This record gives sequence, structure tokens and C-alpha cells, in this order.
Amino acid sequence: MDRSRQWVTMLRQEFAGYNRQRFGHDLIAGLTVAAVCLPLALAYGIAGGMTAAAGLVTAIIAGVITGVLGGSSFQISGPTGAMSAVLLVVLHRNGIVGVYGATVLGGIFLIVMGVLRFGRYVVFIPSPVITGFTCGIALIIGISQIDPMLGVHTPLAETGIAKISGYFMEPLTINPSALVLTIATVVILLLSNRYLPQIPDALVAMALITGTSWLFMLPVETIGALPHTILLSDHLSLDAFPWSAWRDVGSAGFTIAALAAIESLMTGTAGAAMSGKPFDADQELIAQGAANLLVPWFGGVPSSAAISRTAVAIRNGAQTRLTSIIHGLILVSCVFVLGPVIAAVPMASLAGVLLWTAWNMCDWHTLRRFWHARLTHPWVVVLITLGGMLVLDVSQAILIGIAVSALVHIRHAAEAASVTIGPVDAGRMPSAGLAGSCPGVRVAYINGALFFGNAVTVQQQLHQADGCHTLVMSMRGVPSIDMQAADVLHAAIRRIVDNDGIVYVAGVQPAVRTVMDKVGISADIGETQYCWDVASALQRIHDEIGAHGCLRCAERASALSRNGG
Repeated sequence: MDRSRQWVTMLRQEFAGYNRQRFGHDLIAGLTVAAVCLPLALAYGIAGGMTAAAGLVTAIIAGVITGVLGGSSFQISGPTGAMSAVLLVVLHRNGIVGVYGATVLGGIFLIVMGVLRFGRYVVFIPSPVITGFTCGIALIIGISQIDPMLGVHTPLAETGIAKISGYFMEPLTINPSALVLTIATVVILLLSNRYLPQIPDALVAMALITGTSWLFMLPVETIGALPHTILLSDHLSLDAFPWSAWRDVGSAGFTIAALAAIESLMTGTAGAAMSGKPFDADQELIAQGAANLLVPWFGGVPSSAAISRTAVAIRNGAQTRLTSIIHGLILVSCVFVLGPVIAAVPMASLAGVLLWTAWNMCDWHTLRRFWHARLTHPWVVVLITLGGMLVLDVSQAILIGIAVSALVHIRHAAEAASVTIGPVDAGRMPSAGLAGSCPGVRVAYINGALFFGNAVTVQQQLHQADGCHTLVMSMRGVPSIDMQAADVLHAAIRRIVDNDGIVYVAGVQPAVRTVMDKVGISADIGETQYCWDVASALQRIHDEIGAHGCLRCAERASALSRNGG
């Protein structure tokens, strides 16, 4: 079944038995999500160095497009904090046209990822990297709001550290009114979140602060007039596409695609767990790609699914994808009806909303868990990823975090592997009926994944078996092996076989056996030397010794006697 048929089948299942009651739930959920989304859309548009109108247009276009094409019935998309952090860098390097071009390319990358079914792989990112990334985004958003909080304008900077250092380069003239309004916004959000958790706190805080600013005619910067259209004057056109800067724009587009995929698929997975409804990761990538491919032509910014808005939709009884579409249509009406009111919102109030959002965005629960459990390695990965976010850019920080996390995992996996070699212990295998054992027979218990990271250690440990004439390798505890480790096993087996010894391999798993066949181990020892378990291998050895005596021990004793004589 192709992708379009799967999408149609998903829609039929989603709207089976749809009625007026379910539509009522979608309508209420859409209204609630729009109330929550409106201030965030305005704030994220500004946080990314663009305009409030750009954020609002993005929420409208992305909400409708992903609502129609999305891989779930509950996902809500729009501008996000992660995308705002990326926009600051792209805007500094390539300007507004570069932002539009990167967004289009990011949309194309997302569609290709969805068509190639990459959805199952994008979420393979270690949790410490995600935590460091989330906290880094929160810190970048917080740094970006220092200007409106203080009522100042400082130059754009490529990194968070550069932005902070800029505040110490020359004296600033702080606007006390802006600072007071920002603090007041945060206080209102704190109180409403604690005592009135059911209300859209950001919308209420913005309304109160806007009314106060208008009443006392405070000298603060406001959002300004919004255009009565969703086609902004600054938008992408074919003539303005940044063809000459395709390398930089392409790199930024890949970053946008990666972040949109990560955020959307993580949100979809969490939403599916919350709602109990299905989630198609590949279809979601296609939907996010279509939204990002379209929004620049209207003047919007990159978008992805947002966990906060998706959770609001689910908690308010969203039944189908109509919730996302309704929320987008309500935001369209805000453009035409609430334009004058939105124009009067102080930038300092939006700064307070974003500072509050950044604080809650940081994954404090996971950080506390790492701290109390004294998990050193996750903390290292978190700090390295967060530091990379401040010093480098988002994509580089994620790659470094993944690389460090992979190295930590390799080290742990290498240390977990072990080789224990000793004489036969008849007491450990009573079912084999072994009365005794020959001193020349040894058992090597090998455990853990064997790979290049522990190949040298395994090689050293296997040298303990060099003095025996019969070795049983117990490999039931080896889930995987790479070529380098297989070569180490092969070398140890060859040393014993070349000295007229014999090796049995017990409990080998199919995937491990395949690699052993490829390096020639099976050809050296023969198919008959593979046993189901150690007990059956020792039983064969015991039967041979019982019938004929240990011929190998006798031959070695005879050789020693001749040499001694």
C-alpha cells in the first residue's frame, strides 16, 4: 500500500462515526489551543529575529497544512523555541532571504525523509543529548530576550556567548518601564500558573500588561501594526531565492529539517502515549515538510510540532485533526479582528512570556534525576551539548553531543564484556554427569558484545587458554560481534588447533555465527565442534576420555619425558 492510500485509510478510521458531539470537542479544543498559541506565535516570531506577524502567519499555515496532512489526529504545529534559536544564526549569516531559502530546503529534506521512511531512525537520539539540547534552546531564548527586557537594542550575534559579551562592550541605557513590565508579566504567569492553572495564562498576562501600559502611557516599544493579510510584504519569491549562497543555506536547511523532525516525532510519540491514538511518523515528516515548504512564500518562519500545544489539545478533548485546522482558522480571524489590540502589546511583555516559556522548557526533572542518581556521564553529555549550543550552532552541538554519548556508550559496552577461563567445574553442570575432569580441558565463559572497543582486552584474556589442549568457548552471553573481535577469536582458536588441540563453541547465537563463518572459524574447527551448550560439549569430551583416556595428556607427558631424558 502506497503512502497516499495509507493516508486515506488513516482519515477514514479517524472520522469513522464522527458526529456533532465529537465536533463540539474539536471546536472547544481548537479555541483553547488558539488562545494558548496566539501569544507564543507572536513571541517566537520576534525571538527568531523576525516579526510577530511572521510567527502568527506560521502558526496559521502550519496549523492548517499539518492538520490536513499530518500523521496523527492530535498534533499541533507552529513556530517553536528551537526554531527561533536556529533563525537567529541563519538571519545573522544570510539575512531574511537566507531564512526563507533554508526553510524551503528544510521542507524538501523533510518530505524526502518521510518518503524514504526515516521516521523510525530520527528518534534514536540519547536522552542526555535531548536534555542538553532543550536546556540550551531555553538558555538561548532567555539570552535573546535581554534586549526587550531592558528596552535596548544591541547588534545581532552568531552565538549566545557572543551576545552576552556584547552587553559588556559598551554602556547601556536601560528603560525602567520595560524592565518592570517584563517582571510583572513573569509574576502574573507564576501566580496564574499556580492558582488558576485552567486559564490561558500567557494570554491573560499579555492582556493585563497591555492594558496597564496603555492606561499609564508607558514609554515602551510595542509590536506595532499587523498587516490585515496572511501574505506579508516580506516573503519569498523565485527572483529573490538565494541561489548564490546555496551551500550555507543548504546547511541551515538541513539543520531546520533535523530539528523539525526531532521535535515533531518526539511530540508525536508523547502525544500518542497521552491520547492512546495512532501516530504515523513518516506521514508526519511529509506534513511538516509541506508546511515548511509553503510558509516562506507567505513570509513565515520554520515550524514543527510543539509538545505544549499538542498537550493542550489532548487535555481539552481533541477528537480529530479538525482541532489543528480550527485553531489555524481562529488565528486567521485574529489577524483581521484583533490587529489593533495586538499592535499595542509591549515587547517587554512578550519578553516576559518567552522568559517564562524558556524556564519551563528546560528539563528540570531529568536534570534533578541525573543529579540525585549521581549519573556522571549523562551530566557530561548534557553540559557538552549545552555548551556547544552557546559557543557553536545548534546542529554542531547536537552532533558533538551524539558523538560524546556514543563514545561513552562504547566505553561502557567495552567494559561490560568479560572472558573467564578456568578448569571444568563438574558441580556447575550436574545434568552432565561428570565424575571428574582433565586438567588440560578448560572452559572460557565469554560475555558481552565483542567489538573493536574491547578486542584487545579480549585478546589478552584469551591468552590464558594457551596452555590447554581442549577449550570450550561458552558464547551464549555474546549478543553480537564485529569482524575485529571475530579475528581475535579466530587467532586464539588457531593457536590451540595448531598445537594439536581442539576447540568447541557452545551456545553461539545466529548473528554471531554468521560473522564467525565469514572470518573462517567454522572452516578451521569444523561443523561438528558447535554444541548447544557447555554441558553437551563437556559430555562429549568426558565420554571420549572415559573410553580411551586422555590421549592428549598422555602424548604431552610422553613428549616431556623424552625431552627430559
